[in-house]
Amino acid sequence: MRTLTREEARRIAIRAQWLDVSRPANLLTLVERLTLLQLDPTAVVAPNADLVAWSRLGHEYRPEQLRLALEHERTMFEHRAQDNEITPSIVMVRPASHLGLYMAEMEMLRTKPGTVLTWLDANAGFRQRVLDQLRDAGPLSSRDIPDSAEVAWVSTGWTHDRNVTQMLEFLASRGLLAVAGRDGKQRLWDLAERVYPSEVTVVALDEATRMRDENRLRSLGVARPRMVGDAGETVTIEGTTKTWRLDRDATAEGFEGRCALLSPFDRLIHDRVRALDLFEFDYTIELYKPKAKRRWGYFAMPVVVGDRVVGKIDAAANHGEKRLDVLAIHEDIAFTKKTRAAIDEQLRTLATWLALDTVTVAKPS
Repeated sequence: MRTLTREEARRIAIRAQWLDVSRPANLLTLVERLTLLQLDPTAVVAPNADLVAWSRLGHEYRPEQLRLALEHERTMFEHRAQDNEITPSIVMVRPASHLGLYMAEMEMLRTKPGTVLTWLDANAGFRQRVLDQLRDAGPLSSRDIPDSAEVAWVSTGWTHDRNVTQMLEFLASRGLLAVAGRDGKQRLWDLAERVYPSEVTVVALDEATRMRDENRLRSLGVARPRMVGDAGETVTIEGTTKTWRLDRDATAEGFEGRCALLSPFDRLIHDRVRALDLFEFDYTIELYKPKAKRRWGYFAMPVVVGDRVVGKIDAAANHGEKRLDVLAIHEDIAFTKKTRAAIDEQLRTLATWLALDTVTVAKPS
């Protein structure tokens, strides 16, 4: 069994995520490699999908490119990984070229026993009315669709009695509806056949799962088996006690690093166990914690320099006063003058991309 050094594993992981000196040619190429961009409404600095794209593509990326790809070119689509019966589901942007890898799962959900199928069956009339209205007048927002549910959706969480939203979500996760665009933050829903590409090759579920695992491992370079199944080859990494899966095409040879500011949701550090084992980087998203319990800040951006994640920068964009406020800087690895200069340059670059004039750094308390 092959053994990697920690340095090799880190370099493979950073290169796989396009956080070394190389850059993807365009947004679609990037998303096809990463397999997804997570849509999160938090925009303290910038929305997650935009920040992830900027950290790879640089100043050439503009948020309107993502909207164009989703709503006009149809080279990407919105996807929810699963039915979420209590809380809002996580929304991903995925490349349309991968759609066939999800269709079999969508079709399987249509007959999967459980709470959702029972509710859909009890609301057969409501379901048909929603489909008919969208067929006649779509795309529409949820507020344009009357709630005529025969049976209310019951939940202990956020989704309780949100009958229209739940119907739209469940029909979308089954491949019958899709998000056609947005009016501000409001999603516009339509029949999937009018949104998705006309010709999609549906890959059988088992094969689709295998291919998705391979794509995920390619985007990570090296990962825990629970994240990627049997994709790639088994390796060990010096200094860790686990076995890992390595993308067979991945290499650390010729690696050249750079400085990058990451979104708190970035996939490089999304698996906290991997982040700790490979990068010795302790991190948790603190947006949802009470202020008194935060160690690093509301929107603490991890900082990559070379092949290390060296710290976190808690920042916020103040568009009213046209400045990027750096509220705190946390050094996990003591910054050298060269490291601090590289980080300062990235902060200035980020401010320019956000159309902000200055960067202000709070004095340590």
